[in-house]
Amino acid sequence: MKYPKEYLDEIKTRLKVSSVVSKVVALKKRGKEFVGLSPFKNEKTPSFTVNDEKEFYHCFATSEHGNIFDFVMKTQNLRFGEAVKYLANIAGMQPYLFTKQDEEREKKWKEYISIYSKYVDFYHHELLKNEQHSDAREYLKNRSLSKNEVKKFKIGFIEKNPSFFEKLKQEFSEKILLESGLFYFDEKKNMCVERFRGRLIFPINNISGQTIALGGRIIENLDYLAKYINSPETTFFKKGSNLYNLDLARKLSNKLDHIFLVEGYMDVVGLSKNGIENVVANLGTSLTDKQILTLSQFFDDIIICFDGDESGYKAALRAAENSIKELRPEKQISFLFLPNKEDPDSFVNKNGKDYFLDFTKKNKILIHQFIFSHYKKQTDNDPSSMAIFEKKLRFIANSIKDNYIKKYVLEYFLEKIAELTPHLNLNQKKFFIKKVKSLETTKKHFNDSQSLTGVELKEFSLLYLIMNNLNLFQSNIYLIEDIKLFTEINKKILEAIISKLKSRKKLSVKDLDLDQQLLDKINKFAPIKYILNNKSKNNHQIFEFLEDIKRDLVNYDLEFRIQELESKFSKDMSETTFNELKALKKEKNIN
Repeated sequence: MKYPKEYLDEIKTRLKVSSVVSKVVALKKRGKEFVGLSPFKNEKTPSFTVNDEKEFYHCFATSEHGNIFDFVMKTQNLRFGEAVKYLANIAGMQPYLFTKQDEEREKKWKEYISIYSKYVDFYHHELLKNEQHSDAREYLKNRSLSKNEVKKFKIGFIEKNPSFFEKLKQEFSEKILLESGLFYFDEKKNMCVERFRGRLIFPINNISGQTIALGGRIIENLDYLAKYINSPETTFFKKGSNLYNLDLARKLSNKLDHIFLVEGYMDVVGLSKNGIENVVANLGTSLTDKQILTLSQFFDDIIICFDGDESGYKAALRAAENSIKELRPEKQISFLFLPNKEDPDSFVNKNGKDYFLDFTKKNKILIHQFIFSHYKKQTDNDPSSMAIFEKKLRFIANSIKDNYIKKYVLEYFLEKIAELTPHLNLNQKKFFIKKVKSLETTKKHFNDSQSLTGVELKEFSLLYLIMNNLNLFQSNIYLIEDIKLFTEINKKILEAIISKLKSRKKLSVKDLDLDQQLLDKINKFAPIKYILNNKSKNNHQIFEFLEDIKRDLVNYDLEFRIQELESKFSKDMSETTFNELKALKKEKNIN
């Protein structure tokens, strides 16, 4: 029994060779290819290459060569039929079982694509050649579309009173023609009518490039007609499983790692005309899990760019809540909001490709940040509202399938909520300070200290502690040699002090040769001086103070590194970055 060529081709189209091979071999990108250690031989130097563009792998060490079916058969010791079932499952396709139903379905499929092919070819030719359709060509011209775009996307036009149904009836049954969705039976007129009459038509192709449905747009401003309509769902067309222009855009995934997802056919055509060809459109429905998973097979960054109006924003919010479930490490979903009353087509035509891409870099927002921002705007600053806010965000985070991403997104939400409610996170110890009327000198001291950062004040305490215990630290210099400071001037002071201490001479503060203004500043603002002045000192206590200060400085360093990693992770969402972040936070908690 032989699998239909179309079935095998669709599996190959849906799956990159690198995505199949990477389940067995650790691959690294090198130019247009991927390289890794051969799965067919023990080796230390990579001799195994994968080329997604040419759809093959090659091992220079063993001369093994082939496509995804060959690879699975050889690495998993499967027969061809077993390899097909395995790969079809990964590709999200139904298994082909060689039953009578499968054979009947295959026959209908061939008729189906033949009908669409003839239909699209006929009306595309009509738009290009029929002089009676000058109004449709004028409409396209006003939308800044040339013959090149019409040919590339095979756009057609159907007159208001077409008769192509009668021509197709000579070759296909009325039943199969109605099942195609191109026609419907009008009971009043007692005849089959073309669904897209009076409209421009945009062929919707499957991932292999075969037309399986149409989108239609009126060219007149008629309030009683929908501006856009799509083919109804059929046996071979499911709106939630397909994307307009994916057949062309996927071929760019070897060069580009991101894809724009827009709302309309004209947005795709307009962006493509301006040189942005990595773009697809959903088909008039809410974005589905299947569409996100399909795009993720080819691209690492999905940028959702809907119209800059209220309906576009609402569609973006629905898309965010639906698609965050499918977020994965190494994958990213972002949102781009255009100025009000702009859509991608109008915006790129007005501003050009470079401006659009620059605008994207500066304005795109990651999916979890968008969701938090949206619900934060809906929240009042009262307990009930905040409780609903947190409950909603926890529900969204818990819907994420990947556990690593789920943990990070939930942590991001909770930390952002904590920033909104700082009073809930205060240390439970409360210090009561007697209120005293501030003297002018006290006011000045307070104002001056406000200009210093927390880490500067902590460094001042360290320097003050050392300078007032020079003999003690001279004999225990190892305790202060490896302390990391963050302020350049304080670093230099500590280095100068350590250098003097190493001379082994008995020292006083005057011997340090430090700038008097710096000394005065340290003596004035070091918080520890109030503790030292009010306590009887012994060496053990001094060392305890030193350890406290060192611990605080280490925590400051950890906090800084955590912020850097959080920023990095919000961009790359990689498991490696997440694990580093997790380890640092654990270290901070222990410290």
